[in-house]
Amino acid sequence: MDIKIEALLDKVSEHVKSLASTETVLGEEFKLGEFTCRPVIKVGTGFGSGVGSGTDPKSKNQGSGGGAGAGIGVVPLGFLVAKGDEISFIPSDKKTALSALFDKVPDLVDKIAEMKNKEKEKKEEKK
Repeated sequence: MDIKIEALLDKVSEHVKSLASTETVLGEEFKLGEFTCRPVIKVGTGFGSGVGSGTDPKSKNQGSGGGAGAGIGVVPLGFLVAKGDEISFIPSDKKTALSALFDKVPDLVDKIAEMKNKEKEKKEEKK
């Protein structure tokens, strides 16, 4: 059995390259109200291969084999967000995304506090 490992590796690496194209790293643009958003994605790739041959000591039969595999991982990093001339990046990890949300909507904390105060006042009026 004649194994052409270099040709196999070339084929696998070309396929991995085609998966990790620019369109994959920057997702499709979409509109959300007055905001234009584009997802930003981290792409990781890897591949491996192996070839072996040997002889069975008892039967003296010979054999050979080989194989290759590839993997790709995709992780969302966040969003590029544009409104008018302003462009910003909102990360998708939980800690930074929450702080970015408060930066983007500074009145949100005040509105929540105001709503809680109104609820508290209504409860006290009913007593």
